[in-house]
Amino acid sequence: MDELESCGIGRAPNLGAVTVVVLTGEPPLADYRAAMARADRVAAERLGEYMLLSWYDRDRDFESPQHSSECHQASATPGYVDYGIHHGATLKVDIEQGRFVFFYLPVALGAC
Repeated sequence: MDELESCGIGRAPNLGAVTVVVLTGEPPLADYRAAMARADRVAAERLGEYMLLSWYDRDRDFESPQHSSECHQASATPGYVDYGIHHGATLKVDIEQGRFVFFYLPVALGAC
């Protein structure tokens, strides 16, 4: 086992606590805004009140949080995925086979 494998860098992310919803665009969605509107509807249906934690737009090769993948260049896990998982995401919406990916966290009402 090499050093990268021993620290988990070569492994796929653990999405065990995340519900994954895979959507196709038929016809393909026009752009990021159309994809986000569709993903937000899914999040509202499944989570009620929600917060978007991280996302990826393959068309523009743009992610949020910005530059989160810079420290993940040797990793199997992109930065936006790692950020979503480690900040409490419970829902991943994958549109058009990774063209657009969104991670959501439910907002607990009445929490202090």
